[in-house]
Amino acid sequence: MDLYSVLGLPRGASVAEVKRAYRRLSRRYHPGINPGDRAAAALFQRITEAYETLVDPERRRRYEEAGVSQPTGDGHTFEFSGFDFSIAAHGAQAATFSELFAEALHPPAAPDGGRPQPGADLHTGLSLGFVEALHGGERQVTVTRHVRCEACAGAGRIRVAEGRCAHCQGSGRVRWARGHMVFTKGCTACGSTGRERFRRCAVCAGHGRSVRTEGIVVRIPAGIADGAQLRIPERGHAGTHGGRPGDLYVDITVRPHPVLRREGDDLHLAVPVAVHEAVLGARIELPSFDGPVRLKIPAGTQAGQRLRVSGRGAVTLDGRRGDLYVEVRLALPPVVDERSKELMREFGRLNDEDVRRTLVQQMKAAE
Repeated sequence: MDLYSVLGLPRGASVAEVKRAYRRLSRRYHPGINPGDRAAAALFQRITEAYETLVDPERRRRYEEAGVSQPTGDGHTFEFSGFDFSIAAHGAQAATFSELFAEALHPPAAPDGGRPQPGADLHTGLSLGFVEALHGGERQVTVTRHVRCEACAGAGRIRVAEGRCAHCQGSGRVRWARGHMVFTKGCTACGSTGRERFRRCAVCAGHGRSVRTEGIVVRIPAGIADGAQLRIPERGHAGTHGGRPGDLYVDITVRPHPVLRREGDDLHLAVPVAVHEAVLGARIELPSFDGPVRLKIPAGTQAGQRLRVSGRGAVTLDGRRGDLYVEVRLALPPVVDERSKELMREFGRLNDEDVRRTLVQQMKAAE
């Protein structure tokens, strides 16, 4: 494996050029950007190996003296046959930088296929309004995923009449030159047999998959909570060689409501209550996400008191309903005229109980 070719650089490239190439490629092939993509992970490993070798002066010197790097352990290696001064850097067996770069980073799929491998899962997010989450419904998300190639039915190969492999001329080996260095490796077109029974699918380059961007309908159950995750089977990446597709996971985010608050399956609402309603009692009507709610305010209701309305909360997974809790907040009337002030003074004279007596007793008891 030519480390310079892995980074798409000529020999003698400067350290700055190596760093720039590594940053560009790592942004494309980093496993964090391609979660679950084994091919991208393998490519990133090669890119990292090339970078770590070429930015270190001592390791770079040893590599250039030896002329070859050690295999990465992924089964796709290049055999270095030594120097051959009879082959120029051009001609039928010469390769361009871009060709070598593609060979190192995109190893072709084996023509005889392989074991079925399941596709990687996909993850996406979906933001819902508070009331929308309580009602449920359907939303559409757009994802870009690998789908099974229709030309080869996902096999990555097409059967042909058996004959001599045209890629290696029946030798089972291919060789090419990079400058004055000659590389050889087993022919992947025929599996090093020299005989061709299958031909790699030209549509998907033998991978059995193509890329498609599509909209997928997500069914949202009523009462779904913030942080929930929905699983849509087999709508992730397609598997290879007939493997099962991965799943699509949708992470739900529910935006907060300006007045309603949710705790579990219960809803909480703070309601202003006039003084005379709290003192004398009243029946009031409250707005709700599923229609108005009639609530009785008992006489003598205190500020901060909570009243429960059964069955008017969020829908649970088994179809039941949580409760609605109403917190009473006293709303003092504006007293702007003398008549209103006199009535409040009269009210105070008729109810002259010390409202802070209990507080004073508790303070003294604590001394």
